[in-house]
Amino acid sequence: MKRNKEPRVVVTFHTTAEAMATERVCAENHLAGKLISAPRALSADCGIAWCGPLETRTAIESALSDARIEVAGIYELVM
Repeated sequence: MKRNKEPRVVVTFHTTAEAMATERVCAENHLAGKLISAPRALSADCGIAWCGPLETRTAIESALSDARIEVAGIYELVM
């Protein structure tokens, strides 16, 4: 059974510590998503990315900014 592809927000990081901190911050803020291997199309120094529903992009950006988590990039991809 094929999974339907849908728009997602993908956040990449310079370090694994930033990726792990994002997982904690998103859980605390009840933001859906999970850590994934960074897609080949994107550059992530640590090889890990956060992937969540596109509609949570603004909330994720705000939560990461408030927590002072530095990201390498924030992208919208169909996955």
